[in-house]
Amino acid sequence: MDKKFKRTLVTTALPYANGPVHIGHLAGVYVPADIYVRYLRIKGEDVIMIGGSDEHGVPVTIRAKKEGCTPQDVVDRYHTLIKDSFERFGISFDIYSRTTSATHRQVASDFFKKLNENGKFVKKESEQYYDEEAKSFITDRNIVGECPRCHAQGAYGDQCEKCGSTLTPEELINPKNMLTGNPLVKKATTHWYLPLNEHQQWLEKWILQDHKEWRPNVYGQCKSWLDNGLQPRAVTRDLDWGIPVPVEGAEGKVLYVWFDAPIGYISNTKELLPDTWETWWKDPSTRLIHFIGKDNIVFHCIVFPAMLKAEGSFILPDNVPSNEFLNLEGDKISTSKNWAVWLHEYLDDFPGKQDVLRYVLTANAPETKDNDFTWKDFQARNNNELVAILGNFVNRTLVLSHKYFGGKVPAAGELTDYDRATIDEFVGVKEALESHLDTFHFREAQKEAMNLARIGNKYLAETEPWKLAKTDMARVATVMNLAMQITANLAIAFEPFLPFSAEKLRSMINLTKLDWNKLGSTDIIAAGTEIGKAELLFEKIEDDVIEAQIKRLENIKKQNEIDNFEPAPVAENIDFEQFMKLDIRVGKVVECAKVPKADKLLQFKIDDGMGGRTIVSGIAKHYNPEDLVGKEVCFVANLAPRKLKGIESQGMILSAEDAGGRLVVIGPNGEVKPGAQVK
Repeated sequence: MDKKFKRTLVTTALPYANGPVHIGHLAGVYVPADIYVRYLRIKGEDVIMIGGSDEHGVPVTIRAKKEGCTPQDVVDRYHTLIKDSFERFGISFDIYSRTTSATHRQVASDFFKKLNENGKFVKKESEQYYDEEAKSFITDRNIVGECPRCHAQGAYGDQCEKCGSTLTPEELINPKNMLTGNPLVKKATTHWYLPLNEHQQWLEKWILQDHKEWRPNVYGQCKSWLDNGLQPRAVTRDLDWGIPVPVEGAEGKVLYVWFDAPIGYISNTKELLPDTWETWWKDPSTRLIHFIGKDNIVFHCIVFPAMLKAEGSFILPDNVPSNEFLNLEGDKISTSKNWAVWLHEYLDDFPGKQDVLRYVLTANAPETKDNDFTWKDFQARNNNELVAILGNFVNRTLVLSHKYFGGKVPAAGELTDYDRATIDEFVGVKEALESHLDTFHFREAQKEAMNLARIGNKYLAETEPWKLAKTDMARVATVMNLAMQITANLAIAFEPFLPFSAEKLRSMINLTKLDWNKLGSTDIIAAGTEIGKAELLFEKIEDDVIEAQIKRLENIKKQNEIDNFEPAPVAENIDFEQFMKLDIRVGKVVECAKVPKADKLLQFKIDDGMGGRTIVSGIAKHYNPEDLVGKEVCFVANLAPRKLKGIESQGMILSAEDAGGRLVVIGPNGEVKPGAQVK
């Protein structure tokens, strides 16, 4: 830690209590934060980690409306689920509280009142959308209409999920209340605003000059906002769910969730440390670190610091190590579409494998760009790295120690040049890990820890103690002592990353004291120390387990395609007489083959009840030819023949396009003779 700091306060983004936590949340915020805090604790530094659920705001009210319950019912259920999931997963919060607590309500209200009394807000009237039948103002997320860009129906007042455009409610065509379907009108309302424009000058210096060490994605996003010029931002809303605005004349208004939520860091600290919380928030010798996802950068680097500065007595964040997004199997994680790996479900499906997910998420951490989680990669990293490298080395070392030395660490004899060369390979691991962890490069830090196991495997493979045991037990003792020292190093190095496995390993080798300063040394575990029996740290994950997870996602994707299916516009009307000219018949596929040098075409031999015919159809990307032989199909019998790739096609097979864009051949529901007319 920098010498000017005596303690570190780590906060993590508050997840909305309107649904469970998924792997995107873990990779973006909670796993890196936990690694960092565990690292500081091992070093003996004064650190606390503050978390909690964000329980106000529109997403909660939307969920309550859908489920037919109260917002409090929603947040009670999901806060409990989220908190339990974090505990089971080993995220080591010092406190995980909530923004519906009495402490938070008081702290947030007092914070608003102080800024208001000191003239830090501006109060102004504006016109906003109003539902006259429901007699309420409607928030951006509760307004839907036609997207002005792609013209999709159901675009939200802040974003079109189909084309990704950022919108304002005013841009929507025919805006309506999402919950009632009622049309909206504009109505005047008064709100309090934080004049961010008045904070522009000091924010530019504080961020752009004083914090050039921030991650490029954080620095760049802040610079973009500052370059465009900051604007006043409302801190109140017309809602009935939230913390009431604590001033006269503000009936029916609550604190805007973006203003209310970050104050939760302060209130949760006060709940944890009621007598000393101010030391953590107001003493300049405290270092404040916010772990967040990239969608929260502006709030934590510009808006919340402006709030703290306006209040006047709080410290500002020293760093905001934000990650980019984690995708799932090539697609953006979406809670509304259930396209996610939910933490509580993972913990149930993979009991005892918390560290496997922690390892994979860190290895794929989206630190500089969006990254992708796939179940195949999850399996490969478990089997090829955790099992085959780390687990293999530890198991071999303990088994050999029991076999040759009765489960005790042997004393080392004289070291060879190769022993010294091996020691040189890992003696600098402490400095390497610290250089990465201190600068929030967790992916690289974990690689350094795993490199210890690679060094150990190489050492055992090269020295071959099982062969030496036939002629030179003194040499075997030296080899196994060094192998045990590497094992002890692993128990320390992996503590921040794989806490469950590191604890199990320490128990197996009877390492009772966790001393970070010993990392990289060869005297961590004393000769004569009794070690326990070897137990597998990790186990291979079989293909069927992974295939089940992939199948689940495939089913979710299919369901989403069905749910989001939008029929194509109806074609221009035709006369009844024109329709009656169509002669649609039933035929049976006798032969089917791909047309050479044509990716899309299949050639059919059809039994049409009239001597047979050939039809060429563009469905090769949707069917294997052999799957269609024997199938009954409907076809247009009186379509004028035309040549396709030199083949005369005598009709058209009818197909329908499903929600996923796949063509499905149309046939009769029941056996019908070839040649029968469709009427």
